[in-house]
Amino acid sequence: MKAVVLGTGGWGTALALVLLDNGHDVTLWSRTPAKAAELEKTRENPLLKGVPLPEGLKITGDLSCLEGAELAVSAPPSFAVRETGKRIAPYLGRDTVLVSVSKGIERNTNLRMSQVLREAAGSACRIVALSGPSHAEEVGLRLPTGCVAACPEREAARFVQEAFMNENFRVYTSYDIVGVELAAALKNVIALSCGICAGLGFQDNTKALLMTRAMAEITRLGEHMGGQRRTFGGLAGVGDLIVTCTSMHSRNNRAGILIGQGKSVQEAMEAVGAVVEGYYAAESVHQLAGREGVEMPICRCAYEVLYQGRAARDVVPELMGRAGKDELLGTAWL
Repeated sequence: MKAVVLGTGGWGTALALVLLDNGHDVTLWSRTPAKAAELEKTRENPLLKGVPLPEGLKITGDLSCLEGAELAVSAPPSFAVRETGKRIAPYLGRDTVLVSVSKGIERNTNLRMSQVLREAAGSACRIVALSGPSHAEEVGLRLPTGCVAACPEREAARFVQEAFMNENFRVYTSYDIVGVELAAALKNVIALSCGICAGLGFQDNTKALLMTRAMAEITRLGEHMGGQRRTFGGLAGVGDLIVTCTSMHSRNNRAGILIGQGKSVQEAMEAVGAVVEGYYAAESVHQLAGREGVEMPICRCAYEVLYQGRAARDVVPELMGRAGKDELLGTAWL
């Protein structure tokens, strides 16, 4: 099968390797021709250090590589998804399955990534979201990983499952693209928050409290928007939350630690040296929750710290001092 991965970040590159391992004809496309030439020359992506790019992997900056592709993987940062969708639209046919692997909610429109692609790329192709607890670094090393391919059209989800699944990369299917994409975006905000807690000197008890109560918030918004409760207890939900909040592979977690230690938001993101999706998602989630009237105190506090200059330590008494509640009645994902 001819497959094209759009985006040379760590995640896009790792997924290109999965497809190549499965015997597909794979091309990795970069929006910057100079970067494509550099990858072609060095055969290593700096974002996946120590993972060689096999000679069988084609690398290009020319979008004509999409012609005749049965599978296209959209893997740019969330803020670049709309631009990428517009650029690839002329090359997509009705037989192309477009896989969205970017995690975020578009600023101002509050659209999920598959919705952005639908608007930008048109209605010709089928769109599937692929998400789950999957650090690119570990996928590149062929360590066991599990994800979810989500699409209301079950045949399309199964097509993606079969394209990616192998002995190292297990893929489940789901019809709940709404829940899968919202979980993917919101967990980045929580990972940033967990990092901030660690930077402030808080330890395991705090992290467990934050992750669990944040999952209640995520599920509350997800169900309100049409997602299924079970999704948030699965790989795309609690699974992705765990891996993003607990690992130093997570750029969101690392940025949060630096903010908690006293660096400014901008200094922290520059120190991480790559896109920190949770920063962008925090604003979008705040807008979305406000628009829909869904209470999300943890996400609101994260927004205030990241965008309004509120001191991280000052939000802790507010969250801890909230009125007592019944856990079962107030925890939507259980």
